[in-house]
Amino acid sequence: MLHDLVKWCFEKSLEGGYLGVAGLMAMESTIVPIPSEVIIPPAAYWASQGKLTYFGVIAAGTIGSVVGAAVMYWLSLYVGRPLLVKYGKYVLIKPAKIEAAEHFVARYQTGGIFFARLLPVVRHLIGIPAGLVRMPVGPYLLMTFLGSAVWCSVLTWFGASVLGDHPELLKDPDGLLKVLKGESLKIAAAVVVLAVAYVAMVKMTRPQEAPKA
Repeated sequence: MLHDLVKWCFEKSLEGGYLGVAGLMAMESTIVPIPSEVIIPPAAYWASQGKLTYFGVIAAGTIGSVVGAAVMYWLSLYVGRPLLVKYGKYVLIKPAKIEAAEHFVARYQTGGIFFARLLPVVRHLIGIPAGLVRMPVGPYLLMTFLGSAVWCSVLTWFGASVLGDHPELLKDPDGLLKVLKGESLKIAAAVVVLAVAYVAMVKMTRPQEAPKA
């Protein structure tokens, strides 16, 4: 199935151009299970062939991500927590996950949104708790934009450097998926290290509550 998904994304990124990239990334930023690792790298490959531009790929991916993330935010804001708790299980969103995500956003706010946009799986869902806790939309969209721009830039570099140097991977989707998975894990590991450092900084700089009498 993932084999066919990679092939489909390659075709759409060429046929649809920047609009196709933006549309796919908008879907990726919702609960639709389309990983960005199979959207941006193929588009970056076409950029290396002169059919698109690197800047255009990054811009389209970033804009699409913000649009999708905004949709999730507004839906969560207006639909509300009860409906998500009741029906979220049908899209693998359990009440415990919603509570944990709400706590995360309430505690780490803008920095948490930024790092969430750099992590697989988390990036798809972070708009839900942001809307539920009624996080100010301005900071939310700004951090979503910045995080998405960084993520799309990393994936564009990866697609251009790896696929551009090894076009034979286009004929070997299984080999391509293996490379994508390995590189994505490295990127995720680096993001986790940075996120842990951020969390530690927040804890160290957060004012201590006065002891109760």
